[in-house]
Order: sequence, then C-alpha cells, then structure tokens
Amino acid sequence: MANVEKYFDLVDQNQQRFIETLREAVAIPSVSGDVARRGDVVRMGEWLQARWEALGATCKRVEPGKQTVEGTTIDLPPVILGQYGTDPRKKTVLVYGHYDVQPALLSDGWESDPFTLVEKEDGRLVGRGSTDDKGPVLGWLLCAETHKEAGMELPVNLKFCFEGMEESGSEGLDAIIQAEAKGWFKGTDVVCISDNYWLGTAKPCLTHGLRGVSYFHLEVEGPGADLHSGVFGGTVHEPMVDLVLLLAKLVDSNGRILVPGIYDQVAPETDAEERSYEGLEFSHAALATDLKRDVIIHSDERTTLKHRWRFPTLSIHGVEGAFHSSGDKTVIPAKVRGKFSLRTVPNMDPARVAELVTKHLNSEFAKLGSKNVMRVIETHGGRWWYSSPDHPNFLAASAATEKVYGVKPDLTREGGSIPVTLTFEENLNVNVLLLPMGAADDGAHSINEKIDRRNYIQGIKLLGAYLHEVAQTDM
Repeated sequence: MANVEKYFDLVDQNQQRFIETLREAVAIPSVSGDVARRGDVVRMGEWLQARWEALGATCKRVEPGKQTVEGTTIDLPPVILGQYGTDPRKKTVLVYGHYDVQPALLSDGWESDPFTLVEKEDGRLVGRGSTDDKGPVLGWLLCAETHKEAGMELPVNLKFCFEGMEESGSEGLDAIIQAEAKGWFKGTDVVCISDNYWLGTAKPCLTHGLRGVSYFHLEVEGPGADLHSGVFGGTVHEPMVDLVLLLAKLVDSNGRILVPGIYDQVAPETDAEERSYEGLEFSHAALATDLKRDVIIHSDERTTLKHRWRFPTLSIHGVEGAFHSSGDKTVIPAKVRGKFSLRTVPNMDPARVAELVTKHLNSEFAKLGSKNVMRVIETHGGRWWYSSPDHPNFLAASAATEKVYGVKPDLTREGGSIPVTLTFEENLNVNVLLLPMGAADDGAHSINEKIDRRNYIQGIKLLGAYLHEVAQTDM
C-alpha cells in the first residue's frame, strides 16, 4: 500500500497546519445547549460546509426545524450532508460526527480559555471540542485534503453527515436520516463513526457494542401544598419518605438491580466472549486514579468490564421538588419526583423493561400502605446496539489500526449510548463501526478537555488507512 505511506508522510509534514486548523475550529464556541451561542453553532456548520465545498465536495444543508427553549422559539442548527466522489466502481463510506460542543467557562476550573486551543509541553491539545468531536470531524476533512494535496484520489466515495445538536439530544436528526435513507444516503456500503474513546491511554480500540438506556421518573404526590414539618411531621404520609423507600428497592449498594425478572432477558455469556477480555488495556489502578478515589465495586478487572459493557445497571440521578439549597429548611414537600435510568444490553426489550420496573414499583408502593399517589413515567426507551467484530468493516478498521499503530486494536463495548448508531443501522441496513480517535483520559464534557497530539495526528492517518482498507475488502 505505497499510496498509504505517501499519505502518512504528508500527514507528518503537515502536523502543525492540522493543529492550527483545530485551533480555528475550537475558537468557534458552538455550544448547542446555550441559546446565546446558537449563532456560533450555525457558524461552525457553515465553516465546515465551506471547507468541504472548497475541496470539491457537494454539500446539502438540511434545516431540522425549530426548538422552543425557555419560551423562545429558535432555529435548530443545520445538518450538513455531503458527498466527495461518485465513482460507481468504488465503495461508498458514510461518516458521521457533530460540530457542537458542551458548555465551558474559564471559571469552571479550566487551565486556560476553553475556546483557545493550547498545546501543552506534554503534547496535550487543550480546548473545548478538541476530542468531542471537532478533532475527529476535522480528521475526515484533513484526510481528504491531504489526499488531494498528494495528487491521490480517495480510494472510496465519501459521504458525510455532520450535526450541530448532538450534545443537546440530536433533535431532528433521526427524521432526516429516515427521510434520506433512500435519498442522499442511498448506495452507502458501510458507516463509520468517530465519537468515542479508547479503553485506556496507550492502545487503540474498535467498539462494537453500546448499551441502551431507559429513563424513568418516579413521582409521589401527597398534600396539596408543602407542609411545616413541626406541625405535620408524623401526622401525614410524606411523599419524600415514600420516594426514598421506593428508590432503595431498585438497586443495592453493590449495583445489583432488585427488579424481579430484569436479568432474565440478558444474553448468556459465551466462551468466545470470555476470551475477548484477555489482554485488554484496562486496570483498576488506572481507573481509581481517574476516579480520584478507589470506589470500585468489583475485585477484578474482567468483572468490572462486564458490568460496564454486558450487564444491565440501574443508576439513581436525582430528586426534583425537594429542598436542595444550602442552609436548613424544615419543609415537607407536597410532590417529589425521583429520576433514574436503567442501561440495557442484549437481548433486553425496552418495553419489557418498562413493564417490569412499573410492576415492581407498584408492588413495593402497595406494601407501604401510603395514602399518597405514585406514578411511574418512562421518558425514554433507547435500545442497545451490538455488531460482530468479525464483519469486514471491522476487519478493515483492524488492519488499518495495525498499520498505523503497530498493534492489533482492543475490541471493546461501551457502557454508554450513541443513539445515532442504531438509527443508521436500522434505516440504511448496513454495518456501523465505531472507530475512536481520542484516549480514555481526554476529559470530554469535563474541564481541560484535550486530545493528545499523537492521537490527533495518528488518528488522521488511521482514518485514511481505514478508507484504503475498506476499498480492498469484500463486503
């Protein structure tokens, strides 16, 4: 693959220019969750579209619609669709990414202005969006630009879908994918998404599984107004007491879900799966360092990974309606709402999960003998995603990773959810690959988000090598 080596050499020569391109993108504060920044989000999308069109790509700006935030109706940022190359003899790869970012303020604890990319002596490129997801999105652009500079054709036709609302629920994206499945996305052979991270910090990985998430509100309502605890304590059924007792019946302190039947749908472990945990770059010591305290439940790494990847978990997130400010307040809240989620895995059905959770909470509430009113409300029921790492798309990515990094990638699953993965798979009926660029310690969504110079530059090489491998792989 002499052409790939030529591409690699040119990427190395252009390292500083690529970092300046990332600096330019990071400087656009495209925070989708801040109404005041909506213009910047749109500007970031337009910046991307202009760069691709200057390269020769055909782009289509799709307006997802409008959004109402705090009583104000505003336009959603555009979804930028594009195509670079239309050779019918070549395979077509669709790539997805997002150009919006999480909020960030210097006062949050950043070492420097979050929207000014700073290169540290240790190679960290620090700035909001550097790893999530501007670095990977730029990787595809710089890959195509570098091929053109080298006088090389891309070995595949490249289609892309870049959105500006991923950090705020991807509003409108599913409808666009569904509408364009037989339109703009027609002819896609495989999909590649670079919007997740390595398992550790030294060894690259490919991700072939994500957990789903079912989100619930548990509401308990009692008197018509908040009450004085000195007058009414001990004389009324208190909604907060009922809620706390019910939440305690969902999960124990070791993470075991207490809902009867919830584990019955979980796919059995196989010998092949057991072998897949061998040699992974993951340690409790590194995890405890990241956590800033050793609060790990399990005694060995394999069991920890299983509970992150292939077993369901239930987490309690908060209580709405209760007193939460500093100081003391002796109030009995009239209505409280607890919020919790359940991460699902193969072969769990979200509808069955909701049925079991509701049945269990109704049963436990009846045991309390309370006169309050209890409601279980499911607000979201997203399904898990799993793909075989033996699919040719993954084999191409594995070969590319070995070409760039000199090691076979870890094959991982993730505990979180990337809903668009399933949307593409179900609507396009093609294989979807998660090919991360960043490392586990990049701090996406946190202060001092970074991508290492090594990951950024080698990641640009990896994306190009992947396209070359796909071109030579029988799908």
